[in-house]
Order: sequence, then C-alpha cells, then structure tokens
Amino acid sequence: MTYAADLAAIREARVRLEGVAHRTPVMTSRTIDERAGRAVFLKCENLQRVGAFKFRGAWNAVRSLGDDEAARGVVTHSSGNHAQALALAASLRGIRAEIVMPSNAPAVKKRAVLGYGASVVECEPTLEARESTSATLVARSGAVLIPPFDHPHVIAGQGTVALEILEEVPDLDAIVAPVGGGGLVSGIALAVREAAPRVRVFAGEPAGADDAARSRETGERVRTHVPRTIADGLLTCLGDLTWPVVRDCVTDVIRVTDEEIVAAMRLLWERAKLVVEPSGAVPLAAVLSDRFPPAGEVRRVAVVLTGGNVDLDRLPWGS
Repeated sequence: MTYAADLAAIREARVRLEGVAHRTPVMTSRTIDERAGRAVFLKCENLQRVGAFKFRGAWNAVRSLGDDEAARGVVTHSSGNHAQALALAASLRGIRAEIVMPSNAPAVKKRAVLGYGASVVECEPTLEARESTSATLVARSGAVLIPPFDHPHVIAGQGTVALEILEEVPDLDAIVAPVGGGGLVSGIALAVREAAPRVRVFAGEPAGADDAARSRETGERVRTHVPRTIADGLLTCLGDLTWPVVRDCVTDVIRVTDEEIVAAMRLLWERAKLVVEPSGAVPLAAVLSDRFPPAGEVRRVAVVLTGGNVDLDRLPWGS
C-alpha cells in the first residue's frame, strides 16, 4: 500500500528543517529507568520551537508551498500546538496566517498564536465547527489549508523525529509517541518502517479519547467521539491519511487513564526536571503501565515528549 509519506519524503523534510527547527536532545533519568524496569530515552520535543514537535510538520508544509500559494496565506484549525507552529512558520516565511481555535483552547496557547502575529478565529469546541470555520475562511480568502495532521508534508515533517532518535540511540527496541490525529506516530512509523524495521512503534492514547484503539480493535476507523481527558492535545480522531498507517504500521495502541497521565507528568517535572504538558506525558504513562510489553521484550525504548505548553494556572495537582 502507498502511504502519505515515505523515507525519501521524510529525508527531504529534514533538509528543509535544517537550521530552522531544533535538533532536540535525548535525555535519561535513572529514576524513570527504575520505575519502567528498562532503559528509557526521552526525546525532548517539549524543547522544540513553539514548545512542541508540531513545528516540524508546519514548517515543512509552509516551506513546501510555491510562491503563488504562499502569497495567499495559510489557514488551519488547532487546539493549540499546531496553531502556534503554523503561526510561527507563516511568520518566518512572511505570509499571513488565520488560526481557528476552539473556545476552550488553553489561554497560554492562544496568547502564543497571537504573539507570533497570526489571527485567531474562535469556534465551538467540536471538530465539525473547526472544519466548517476553516472552510469558510479558505473560501473567503483563497488561503491554503494546512490541517494539523492529515497532510503529507505535515506527516513527513513529524517523521524527522524518528531519524534523530535512530541516530542518537543505538540498539533501540521501540519508540512510543502519543496519538490524537496521528500525524506524529504515522511519520515515525513510516520512517522506522524503512530505516529500522526491527524497531517497534507504539502509540499511547488517553482512555477518554481512545478512537485509535477502538479503530484498531474493530478494523473500522472511528470518525467521531466525545473525548473526556486532561490531554487537550489528543482530542481529535484519526484522519484519512493517518488511519491506514496506524492500522498497518503501529504495533499497538495503549490506553492510559488521566490519573496515569498526571502521574507521568509529575514524575517528569519532579525527577527529570522537564516541563511537559499532559498530552506529552501520555507515552511515558504507557511505558509505565502494565499494558506495555515486559522489559524482557522491550529493553530500550524511546519516549517522545511531544510538548511543554502548560497552562500554569491549571496545573493538575494541588499545592
């Protein structure tokens, strides 16, 4: 089957990202290794530009536009991290960006989008409202829609995370990333599929937003759901391009509870000294859970900490 991206496209994305995106560090924690019972390598995309991996895909997509397309500007819909990423990417290229954000998106993310010079258009907190509002803006201005995950250049850009991990961590058994719309885990799976086929790719998913897990179980993509989770960056369902990759190339989707997410987030803050948002802590929560393969099966695992944009007024633990 032909998927949305391949290793060649991911390598091309890497060239576009050179000198623009950060090569984020891989860090370790003895305490986390002990808790997990294995060697855990933390890929710190919370230290990426805009505080999230999303900048990789956004810049790859914006940089790939022809001059005539770029002159019309770009539009997207996002609860936060892709919004910031596209706003910055558009600013760096000197083009206009309109960002549709749900009314309940974290204030810290809305402020960041405005700070990068983009316009924010609020809508009701449903996927249907986000998509319809975006379509209206595109029809009015002729701008180019760059969706948050279901786009070949976005998927290829996110896949560059895997290339960096594979170069830095030898003898790796698995990579774990969170799944919402599936752009990141799809990009990683497509990179690994050709570059290191022995490495298994797992997705961590909030139990309260488990469309990917349910889709895998039934073999039919879940297209709508009502998510209830603290992980606000993982509320969307898989897309047309990401679903086949998650279905075919991801080893397993592991559900985690909000309590497990908060515990993993706090562990990262307290012991690794890494500011990670709830969505970014989901893959570590998956590795620490009893649903993850035993240490004898997966000895060395890379965990992608996808973002650090935390609303400090709404930290999920008391004083």
